[in-house]
Amino acid sequence: MKGTKRWRISEGLVLVILVVAAPLVFAATEAPAGFDNLTNGFESQTQFDLDRASFGDVEEIADGLGPVYNAQSCRECHQNPVTGATSQVTELRAGTFDGFSFTNPPGGSLINDRAINAAIQERLTTASNVVDTRSSLNILGDGFVEAIADATFTTIRNAQPNGMKGQIINVPVLEAPGQTRVARFGWKNQNSSLLSFAADAYVNEMGITSPLLPTENTSMGNSVAAFDTVPDPEDAATVANPNGPDIEAFVRFMRATKVPPRDTALAATADAVAGSSLFTSIGCANCHTSSITTAPAGTVVNGGKYTIPAALGDKIIHPYSDFMLHDVGTGDGIVQNGGAATRTKMRTPPLWGLRTRSRFMHDLFNTTRFNAIQRHTNEAEPVIQNFLNLSTTQQNQILTFLNSL
Repeated sequence: MKGTKRWRISEGLVLVILVVAAPLVFAATEAPAGFDNLTNGFESQTQFDLDRASFGDVEEIADGLGPVYNAQSCRECHQNPVTGATSQVTELRAGTFDGFSFTNPPGGSLINDRAINAAIQERLTTASNVVDTRSSLNILGDGFVEAIADATFTTIRNAQPNGMKGQIINVPVLEAPGQTRVARFGWKNQNSSLLSFAADAYVNEMGITSPLLPTENTSMGNSVAAFDTVPDPEDAATVANPNGPDIEAFVRFMRATKVPPRDTALAATADAVAGSSLFTSIGCANCHTSSITTAPAGTVVNGGKYTIPAALGDKIIHPYSDFMLHDVGTGDGIVQNGGAATRTKMRTPPLWGLRTRSRFMHDLFNTTRFNAIQRHTNEAEPVIQNFLNLSTTQQNQILTFLNSL
């Protein structure tokens, strides 16, 4: 037969054909975005709706609420414009700084605003000379943030200018005792996994213990046992949910949320496009990183306890954050996981979803984007000077760009 070769195999011989396959390469794709209460594919829509409902459940004293707490549901602090997004809610932090070292008040730096009994209400005294508030953060898209490889943070940091390099800290992974990972959640980068974050928030914001954090908070160092009628851990482990059914539901919900979407109509305008270019050219993007690609699907993280699924791996996100600690002159003075060097530092706040906010910075002190920009100093001083040297038209173009996020 013309154009073909015939191979004759003698009886009793075996023809072995070796096929060397090229390694599979998956191109990264954009993470799904939307304020639409739809799953990103991590779980089914039916399960997502159930988990979203759990995230919004109101806790009562019979459920283990308190005895000291800040809110009665996760949704109470994360709901604008949809469940899981940002809000105007703040928490109170305090401590003492003697010029050399920071000391927590009895019971820790978090001062709970509520109590199930007036006898254990937490109140500050004049002993605390460091007092500040922190706003609740958006958690939409945090499943993708959890899926960022540790090495990616080092790569981003190495590309930052001297004097603006973020501080990377490693924190314990609660579900993997003895293991640490690069921190990425919370204003002080207190957590690196969503299980750790959920357990932390459940006990500190609602006073509900779980297998990962089974001990109740005190009231300014004083025991609340006399007011606690539900055995600990209150979100008790089950065979199907060893970290607690509530905690597991919260984590599934967060991992299944879409990232905050852009205002596409505004983003396409000439002013927003020009503002995006200026945002990068004057140096804002040094810390407010515009694009990050998550680790490949199948990557094992969180101390070996979590394998990144296809719905979250190899995804391009646009958080406008490097998720590292920086001193831009607005630190709250509180020391948590990162040691004394982090006292004046805060995690770069992601700017995705910024258009849904009416107040800005960690303490919500600023009410305009322009004033929030002006408040930056220290590491950000060269960038702010670049901004102030722009024409009014150019400054407004940057603000238009921010309004599109």
